[in-house]
Amino acid sequence: MTSMGMTLSVKDFTRIFKSWQYVLLGFVAQYSIMPFTAALISKFAGLGTEMATGLILVGCAPGGTASNIVTMIGEGDLALSIMMTTASTLAAIIMTPFLITKLVGTAGVAVQSSDLVLSTLNVVLLPVIVGLLANSQRPDVCTAASKFTPSLSVLLVALICGCVSAANSSSSQAMGLLSSGLGLKLLGCIVLLHSIGFLVGYILAIVCGAGTQQARTISIETGMQNSALAVVLSKHFPNAQLCALPGALSATCHSLIGSFLATLWRLQSSKPPKVKE
Repeated sequence: MTSMGMTLSVKDFTRIFKSWQYVLLGFVAQYSIMPFTAALISKFAGLGTEMATGLILVGCAPGGTASNIVTMIGEGDLALSIMMTTASTLAAIIMTPFLITKLVGTAGVAVQSSDLVLSTLNVVLLPVIVGLLANSQRPDVCTAASKFTPSLSVLLVALICGCVSAANSSSSQAMGLLSSGLGLKLLGCIVLLHSIGFLVGYILAIVCGAGTQQARTISIETGMQNSALAVVLSKHFPNAQLCALPGALSATCHSLIGSFLATLWRLQSSKPPKVKE
């Protein structure tokens, strides 16, 4: 996150406040497309109760910080990405348990508000502020460092995926399910969920008049979720290890899909895409 802040200036965030409609558009996409798509997929795919619950947990989660890294790789609007991640994470205090209660039909899902807020400050805002200050004081150093940050960002995405997956690899029941036909069905559902998020998010942004950078960003923010939060919330449900499995798989799936799209967009951009004010 600090390296991302090194690519930004205060003017970037001033422009975002003037273009608040894109933040609102991304917020609506985040908390409508993914939750209801997850519920529909789990219903029509005939997933078991635990798997369906886990998939809906993924759909109801806010945007993940890995989306900021992928946005930078794909030459999207990084300032908008950070604002959208922050907004969806803070709103998750209310939106995530509300949507889970409605879609899963189970009341009393607890979300630690203080933990979410502190996580947002520590993982998103504070490092970006450090990077902004560095860029304002030593722009020459930051410009030189920015040549290497995309490669480091890819490595960081891989580490994020590994940490979430490894935390759930000790369950023999979960590993047995993955090796069965139901495991393949679950994996297909997760890939479908995130693919729809990326696609519909991009189309919605273009239809609403967003520029290329904003459309890429909204697509990434919609398709990528805070899968780690979905894993944590799974502890509030029976058979938590199985409920956590979709979140663990999701961390890898959405990062791979997002990184693939970001790489394609980066290769397409011989020059920075035009930003629509």
